[in-house]
Amino acid sequence: MELLNDLTAAFSSAVWGLPLLILLIGGGLYLLIRSKFAPFLMLGHAIQVLRGKYDDPNDPGQISHFQALTTALSSTIGMGNVAGVAVAISIGGPGAVFWMWISAVVGMSTKFFTSTLAIMFRGKDSAGELQGGPMYFIMEGLGKSWKPLAIMFAFCCMIGALPVFNVNQLTQAINDILLAPNGVEVGFSSNLIIGLVLVGITSIVILGGLGRISKTAAKMVPSMVLLYFVSVLIILAVNIDVVPKYLSLIFTDAFTANYFPKDDTFLGGVIGALILHGIKRGAFSNEAGLGTAPLAHGAAKTDEPVREGLVAMLGPAIDTLVVCTLTALAILVTGVWETTSNNGVSLTASAFGEAMPGFGKYLLLICIAVFSISSLFSYSYYGTKCMSFLIGANKKHYYNYIYIVSIILGATTSLSAMINLIDGVFALMAIPTMLSTIILAPKVVKELRAYKQRLKENRT
Repeated sequence: MELLNDLTAAFSSAVWGLPLLILLIGGGLYLLIRSKFAPFLMLGHAIQVLRGKYDDPNDPGQISHFQALTTALSSTIGMGNVAGVAVAISIGGPGAVFWMWISAVVGMSTKFFTSTLAIMFRGKDSAGELQGGPMYFIMEGLGKSWKPLAIMFAFCCMIGALPVFNVNQLTQAINDILLAPNGVEVGFSSNLIIGLVLVGITSIVILGGLGRISKTAAKMVPSMVLLYFVSVLIILAVNIDVVPKYLSLIFTDAFTANYFPKDDTFLGGVIGALILHGIKRGAFSNEAGLGTAPLAHGAAKTDEPVREGLVAMLGPAIDTLVVCTLTALAILVTGVWETTSNNGVSLTASAFGEAMPGFGKYLLLICIAVFSISSLFSYSYYGTKCMSFLIGANKKHYYNYIYIVSIILGATTSLSAMINLIDGVFALMAIPTMLSTIILAPKVVKELRAYKQRLKENRT
């Protein structure tokens, strides 16, 4: 068993290594330059689209722009924003946050291209329903000879979407923040109860299909981001005197790496290792280039691919530039990153407890519970969509049963081998997604030009 754990840990570490980051960041930079930074120049227009200015109920698709974005966000805003940022700072220091920001800016361009393609090249499943996502834009955009790449994406996504890690981390957070400090014996029985509660909540939503998932996410995600935002503003207000100092430290430490382990180097130096560490954490947080978001955005009601790409582009901005930054500032200004040996979600909980004694850590638990539960809804949709592509729409519901079993497994066991395997397979989704996106990029640029021309004509 120990050998299996070591093998899967090595697999996960290798897959999330330098080649993947070159593909994600290098590919993202290529897409950014190819579009002449157009997505960023159209940020105001993207917000207008999100607010529903251009919504048409008669457009093809299943859900609104806003529901597509919140469904995609509900999968990315989760433990990565709370535990992942804490890991980034505890290992890399404040400078890691800057490189997470760079990852998000590049990721915004990537999500614009992948989600535009998800609408440009929608296909039909075996039931004749219109569908979008990497496996469909590979087949429709590149041709049937590229089907192995589409199958690779769908298979990896189906495995990678299983929520074992997410549930395992949420169970640990409930135990550490709520149960153990209040004298409740933590063990298999308490974990099983947590797992069964999660199964009950998840089943009610996911068995109702995309419509119920998107409507639930549209209500949960904005309210929880707002609650998290207000909570961190309170922390910043309590520590207002040191906020400028730590904002400055994020920028200066990004190029000095004073808090990064000196024996860990990359490209000949410790700063290179810090850049790699920050970008990796950012990529893990916002999932730009992995192909999950286009699965949600491909279901949007629109006949304008560029509009959906612009809406999708807002995802990494909200996920990393807003939520991850809030977590980072909470950890930095309270000083817990230097005064405690806690890591992951426990470090973030320490920050909330330090600034808001008595209730702070419970406020955090509410936020991460809702973030994590909402991500359970989205990943189940991604998995069923991929199973539908692989074995037919009439059999896709079988995935939900596998998914529910994996929730129980995640809550009651610490299967490191399974968690590492799922983590590694999840990262492999980037290969078919980024390769096909880079090849199809000229078609997106052409569509972007045509869309801007149509906008200009409508204004005159």
